[in-house]
Amino acid sequence: MTTVINAKTIPAPRSAVLDDAHVGDIRGALGTIKQDDHGERRGLSAKLKTLLAIVGPGLIVMVGDNDAGAFATYGQAGQNYGTSLLWTLLLLVPVLYVNQEMVLRLGAVTGVGHARLILERFGKFWGAFSVIDLFLLNALTLVTEFIGITLATGYLGLPKVASVILAAAIIIASAFTGSFRRFERIAIFLCVGSLLLVPVYFMIHPKTSQMAHDFVVPAIPGGSGELATVMLLIIGIVGTTVAPWQLFFQQSYVIDKRITPRFMKYEKADLWIGIAIVVIGGAALMGMTAAAFAGTDGFGNFDDAAGLATGIEAHAGKIAGVLFAIALLDASIIGAFAVSLSTAYAIGDVMGLKHSLHRGVKGAKGFYAIYAGLVAVAAAIVLIPGSPLGLLTQGVQTLAGVLLPSATVFLLLLCNDKQVLGPWANGPKTNAFTVVVVGVLVSLSVILTASVLFPDITSTTILSIMAACGIAGVLAAGYAFTKRRTGTKEDPIDRTGRENWRMPPLETLIRPAMSTTRKIGMGALRTYLLIAMILVVIKIVQVALGN
Repeated sequence: MTTVINAKTIPAPRSAVLDDAHVGDIRGALGTIKQDDHGERRGLSAKLKTLLAIVGPGLIVMVGDNDAGAFATYGQAGQNYGTSLLWTLLLLVPVLYVNQEMVLRLGAVTGVGHARLILERFGKFWGAFSVIDLFLLNALTLVTEFIGITLATGYLGLPKVASVILAAAIIIASAFTGSFRRFERIAIFLCVGSLLLVPVYFMIHPKTSQMAHDFVVPAIPGGSGELATVMLLIIGIVGTTVAPWQLFFQQSYVIDKRITPRFMKYEKADLWIGIAIVVIGGAALMGMTAAAFAGTDGFGNFDDAAGLATGIEAHAGKIAGVLFAIALLDASIIGAFAVSLSTAYAIGDVMGLKHSLHRGVKGAKGFYAIYAGLVAVAAAIVLIPGSPLGLLTQGVQTLAGVLLPSATVFLLLLCNDKQVLGPWANGPKTNAFTVVVVGVLVSLSVILTASVLFPDITSTTILSIMAACGIAGVLAAGYAFTKRRTGTKEDPIDRTGRENWRMPPLETLIRPAMSTTRKIGMGALRTYLLIAMILVVIKIVQVALGN
């Protein structure tokens, strides 16, 4: 017998979600799921409809990753070294998946953005650093997106000022509709536009057998004499493919779309779709530029993305060049969408502002003001006569490579915080892989910083840095293993019923106590990254003034 007391039902546990617009029906670009729909999807048709409704966060963040900077980096690899660096894309697949899977888990389970979680779990000092890092890097990245817009429209013969203003207006207006669904439909339409690279690829027709070989067989072109140059390009590929803004964007976008843990498997499928598209797009860019410039005077002499379009036109005709330029324009706009939103979400999260695309401008004035202000400032910088646009692009890639290890460390710590993720916390395999990734990223960051400060760095120095970082990593891993063996084994995580588990409100959580070892490690990492960032900025300013 069931007893009802005063005809009242037991209220649901309080949620940690900060903006009530983040709770409700999932209104995706390609379908709707009601908030009270708890039915198990049976049958292929029902599961496909659910997937279509969920698709968006993983797809947009990955396609947005193939932005203006990616066109330049992948194009440079193809024009200067053929398809010999294709293998780097294959190695980045597990890195992309593990990083982005962790942030989608954080978003779906907690309902709180990445910047706010760092602030609440690690304190104002670390939270301020993370948001300041993100804001500066995103602002510069947004400038590179408008550089891509000017290069694409310049090749198409369109006036620079009008093109930049129109692009900025489109980017702002698309978010100002007050409808999450309308914004996502525009974004997914642009994602489909990225497939324009496919016909260009077939018009140029690179050698499939050679690409297949270089995709799975690692090689360093140019020999030891060009090791320094090639290593910098590889680091550039890593920096443009795995960028800090992706972490902040996807977590907040998953929250804004109202995705909960019960749809985790569909969101993972969405992420895999995005990864497949970004890898195919990157490979196509390398392959088509390698074939277009092979045997020409332009081989080994990369200039910019507009030069890529000119070379493609010379090899495959005007239509191929135009399609490439349109794809570059499309990619730059998608990148601008994602980078601007990630910043507005993060600042809204930290400052307690209403921050949702479900709200109109009147309901989230601060959120939309940040978004529009970033876009307007970036567009204005690009239009300043004499702006060192090429130098800005280089600086963004450098800073992204320097700051990425810090972002990944915070991500790893949050995903091991059982108060935050409960039954969704990381397992030992994910932790082991992520620790290796952090070690590799720190090594690449050190090499990148050294190369910017010392342009004549030799291959011997680079190999010495890699060896030193490798030895430090082995020692750290040995220490951690020994400590684990001598310590008390913790009970395994109980993962039962996790589909319905959500993080409790932030104010009910106890801030984790940081061990002395962790404080020293994080302090050392932050000190290095701060010094490296300052030195890189000084170097960029010196080069700009010298020019």
